[in-house]
Amino acid sequence: MFSTETSFIDPILRTLPENPGIYQFLDKEGQIIYVGKAKNLKKRVSSYFTRDSSLTGKVRVMVKKIADIRHIVVDTELDALLLENNLIKTYKPRYNILLKDDKSFPWICIKNEPFPRVFPTRNLVNDGSEYYGPYASGKIMHTLLDLIRQLYPIRTCNLKLTQENIRKGKFKVCLQYHIGNCLGPCENFQSEEDYMKNISSVREIIKGNLHTVKLRLQELMKEHAKNLEFEKAQIIKEKLETLERYRSKSTVVNPNISNVDVFSLVKSGALMYVNFIKVVDGAIIQSYTIEIQTRLDETENDVLEVAITEFRQRYASDAMEIIVPMRPDFEIPGVKFTVPKRGDKKQLLELSERNATFFRLERQKQRDLVDSERRTKRILNQIQKDLNLKELPERIECFDNSNTQGSNPVAAVVVFSNAKPDKKEYRHFNIRTVEGPDDFASMYEIVTRRYKRILDEEKPLPQLIIIDGGKGQLNAAYKSLSDLGIHHRMEIIGIAKRLEEIYKPGDPLPLFLDKKSETLKVIQHLRDEAHRFAITHHRKKREKSTIKTELTEIDGIGNVLADKLLSRFQSVKNIKNASLDELQQCVGKSKGEIVYRYFNEPEQ
Repeated sequence: MFSTETSFIDPILRTLPENPGIYQFLDKEGQIIYVGKAKNLKKRVSSYFTRDSSLTGKVRVMVKKIADIRHIVVDTELDALLLENNLIKTYKPRYNILLKDDKSFPWICIKNEPFPRVFPTRNLVNDGSEYYGPYASGKIMHTLLDLIRQLYPIRTCNLKLTQENIRKGKFKVCLQYHIGNCLGPCENFQSEEDYMKNISSVREIIKGNLHTVKLRLQELMKEHAKNLEFEKAQIIKEKLETLERYRSKSTVVNPNISNVDVFSLVKSGALMYVNFIKVVDGAIIQSYTIEIQTRLDETENDVLEVAITEFRQRYASDAMEIIVPMRPDFEIPGVKFTVPKRGDKKQLLELSERNATFFRLERQKQRDLVDSERRTKRILNQIQKDLNLKELPERIECFDNSNTQGSNPVAAVVVFSNAKPDKKEYRHFNIRTVEGPDDFASMYEIVTRRYKRILDEEKPLPQLIIIDGGKGQLNAAYKSLSDLGIHHRMEIIGIAKRLEEIYKPGDPLPLFLDKKSETLKVIQHLRDEAHRFAITHHRKKREKSTIKTELTEIDGIGNVLADKLLSRFQSVKNIKNASLDELQQCVGKSKGEIVYRYFNEPEQ
């Protein structure tokens, strides 16, 4: 156990060196709660124990838990960065940045064994094998493996090919040898030296150094041609063509940009998303994004430093130039940091930022699918905030009118519960009291009828009403609520189609929401659903009216009998095909005979 007294701090601070290094904060249980790096250990660690009010609340909470401090001195800032990164991954301290790496991404493994195999894996084993990746796209990885297998016959069996086992003749060549996919090292048909030359080339391909592999193949092809081994030269030529086809499918950038790492960062609350792109020989050969959870209000620069260190270690990158959105506070010997303002490098940085943004959106969608309740609450809170509502809009109702030059006027109301359509609650209305195309009067009628009935049936009122229309329709609806005496029990807005502006009663200035906001998307969804539902009902009513007109043209058949026939037979076609007896059972003997003769007797 460590003392919880703070008197131990002063002696430690006084004896800290002014060298680069890392420091570790431990709690009273002896657990490492934070690991940090510093250009000057003494200054950096001392900064936590000043009375400076600039320390955030999270940092103050951590400092109160410090019971011991340890440090390690290193030679350079870069050494401090690497050591800090390794210690964080090893101990996972509570207050350090958390790298949220998705372990499901695949890697390419070059196995640590005689005559190494090359294969995809999702399990990284600390056995000396080489791992390259991770690959965000399995398709890209398998394309790369297919290229390797076309160029080099690498074994796929899991035999223990030690020299002793080969000498004893324990193995026999398999089908892969007979079809040319393996050169038979199990029976010593291929030497280990020759096999390892292929593995060396495979390693270069995985790293993206296609130019180096191309030069080797060209030299080998010339050598075969010089020795009059034209068949072997032709095989090498075909491999070169395969390599070039793969190269042409890579995302090509300016060929003058070679061996460059690109990093970008997108922030979303306490989460930051860093994308890494590797460019070799003018082509993007790798792209990967990682999610980073901040713990102590770390800056974007702090996160970028961690990500650069992590990715360059992970990919064993030796790029001499790193393109970044901001200049880091540390240096890497022999490496140039570039913050581009324009040109091809700026486009690369923007591409990286788009990848980070897409990854953030995908992660958010994944979280929403896993926890739909949390997503719903987040959206409702956002709507309440954007529209300045008094209550959470758990139930929203939206109204729309539909008519054709005043004929067959109808309206509809759609209901969203918890920001999702509740279709069993949708209702449509036939306008009863309005003559001609009067949208304002129609809106007043349907809103009055809707909420008078809800009040009579003692059903719950919505928290928010949306009117599809501008100020006129909104004022008509609001007057209806006022006349019913319920305008204070809910809130109402109108959405005008032209600029998607939002109006509130009594407010002359419209509200404009961000075109990409979730609030506007939900309102638009409601408006579109109401319009669709109203149009569908209007179309059915118009069609029914047209059909009724065809029946009422029959002498002796009026609206009542036409409705009765349509109710029984559903369509005019069925009425035409009905027997005399069926028609007479529906509308009586004489009227049934009139309808039957109209459709079945030839015109004179």
